[in-house]
Amino acid sequence: MRGDRWQPSADVFETEAEVVIRFEVAGVRSEDLKVNVEGSMLRLRGVRKLPPSAAIDRLKQMEISFGPFEREIGIEASFDPDLVRARLEDGFLEVRIPRRSPERRTLPVETEKAD
Repeated sequence: MRGDRWQPSADVFETEAEVVIRFEVAGVRSEDLKVNVEGSMLRLRGVRKLPPSAAIDRLKQMEISFGPFEREIGIEASFDPDLVRARLEDGFLEVRIPRRSPERRTLPVETEKAD
């Protein structure tokens, strides 16, 4: 937790074709999430709102974080930010970042000119 913000847990893994980041955001609605890609940084911001509840007489235990959150993850692979996709399902936000295929170029081989 940083200041008044908490950070959702994240898993980051790579395949040959993409980098996948999975955030645990149970109880957060898609309209309360914002995903940005800036340079090589992925930033997730959002808010987990308190559920409506009856009057509480005595609080016994409180471990679930509520309120605003933010998480930044650096992406080391080369990628096109326009192809990044995010999907919220079963309490997990999955961000898929397709790797950019390496650009290949064939260079002409120059030769020395004989005088």
